[in-house]
Amino acid sequence: MGHPTTYDEMAEFILQNKENYYRLAYSYVRSREDALDIVQEAIVRAFSSRKTLKDTASMKSWFYRIIINTALDFLRKNKKYTYLDEEQWEGLSSGPGDTYEDVDLHKALDKLSPKNRTIIILRFFEDMKLSDIARILGENENTVKTSLYSTLKKLRLELTEDMV
Repeated sequence: MGHPTTYDEMAEFILQNKENYYRLAYSYVRSREDALDIVQEAIVRAFSSRKTLKDTASMKSWFYRIIINTALDFLRKNKKYTYLDEEQWEGLSSGPGDTYEDVDLHKALDKLSPKNRTIIILRFFEDMKLSDIARILGENENTVKTSLYSTLKKLRLELTEDMV
């Protein structure tokens, strides 16, 4: 459990979890090709920085972090992807109800900041514990919990308003 990760162990691990990594990357970009590019780039980054991985037990959170950072780098380079900041969310939630009639969960998620979207996806789509999410994001667990609850509140507001 506590030994350094070999090349073969990492390759096997990535292969076993490739659907999860693709799904996470796709949640950022909503494009099959871009998500595949992100996963491929993350794999290259992982193998080139394999020595930084302390042991096999932390491989899951380590590789999720690489996927997330690669996706965020991709978003920064490709300005075609946007998300709403706090003020825009506030304006949206208090605006006229008919402005976003067809907003579904995916559209609502797309409006979240990358960090908040990551928290929601890891918690509910990847079924991760808050402590694991905190480790992946390099955040305090209470900070992650606060972000989760405020993001859920925003999503609830957005989705409920849409249903009126």
